[in-house]
Amino acid sequence: MKVLIIGGAGMIGQKLAARLAGKGLPSGEISALVLHDIFKAKSPPGPVPVEAITGDIGDPAEADRLAALLPDIVFHLAAIVSGEAETDFDKGWNINARGSWRLLEALRKRHEESGGTYVPRFVFASSIAVFGAPFPDRIGDEFLCAPQTSYGAQKAMTELLVSDYSRKGMVDGISIRLPTICVRPGKPNLAASSFFSGIIREPLNGKEAILPVSQDVRHWHASPRSAAGFLTHAAAIDTARLGARRSLNMPGVSCTVAEQIEALREIAGNDVVKLIHSEPNEAIISIVSNWPRNFDPVRATELGFAAEASFHDIIKIYIEEDLSPAGGN
Repeated sequence: MKVLIIGGAGMIGQKLAARLAGKGLPSGEISALVLHDIFKAKSPPGPVPVEAITGDIGDPAEADRLAALLPDIVFHLAAIVSGEAETDFDKGWNINARGSWRLLEALRKRHEESGGTYVPRFVFASSIAVFGAPFPDRIGDEFLCAPQTSYGAQKAMTELLVSDYSRKGMVDGISIRLPTICVRPGKPNLAASSFFSGIIREPLNGKEAILPVSQDVRHWHASPRSAAGFLTHAAAIDTARLGARRSLNMPGVSCTVAEQIEALREIAGNDVVKLIHSEPNEAIISIVSNWPRNFDPVRATELGFAAEASFHDIIKIYIEEDLSPAGGN
């Protein structure tokens, strides 16, 4: 079984690659793992053969190149993040929407050339940004998608494409709406949500962190470990159980920024928390105000998807897996 991770050099792509290279998939043995990204991905250790290739998913020819690999499973993680997609309209739509459509079209071409026998599993990393305010106290599986950012609109559009190409039997697709993944290792990125990780990661590494929103902001989180678990579970699940609804809200932890900070205080102490400084940013405040706060992910839970029970657990996973002993990212 050949597995392709598009966005394989990114944080989630690397977590997923390490999991697959070391543990494989419950649905079958992996014969080859291909990591694709704009820059060369690190190949994780393990018994699975890994190849890293580079290319731009925004290039119209790149989708045909990837489809020609005839992967049995495609993890589509590549995306321009929320803040950048909002400020660079053309880039966001070219990568997040047109790039996804070209990829599905290229897979459709291979499906038709095979006489209908080639039907790859297509796992799309969507986002809770597909939802927009006003929100209920907890978003259930029946709540409609009404994105209020370009990033959310691009993710929602791709979800619809995945559903329609699956309905036609061209791919066997599933879209998983990831919570904000926290605590992300490494350096801050251009995502509007980057501060959720930054106010934990930077203080734990002895660095100051900027909090651009008020502490009463509530949001939905899961760890990078859970994100990799969601994706591998989605690759192996019997999609007949999804029916015609191919998009799922993933489980997570709902908490306020104040609760995040208090969890950090209880784990690492007050001196660490003192490194967080409030500097309101109206652009980020505006984006975050249109984001979901809490979910009731009944369908995903019944299908076996699972996440952390508390934000304390999320911090402890970062400390265990990604915190440098020397106190650097």
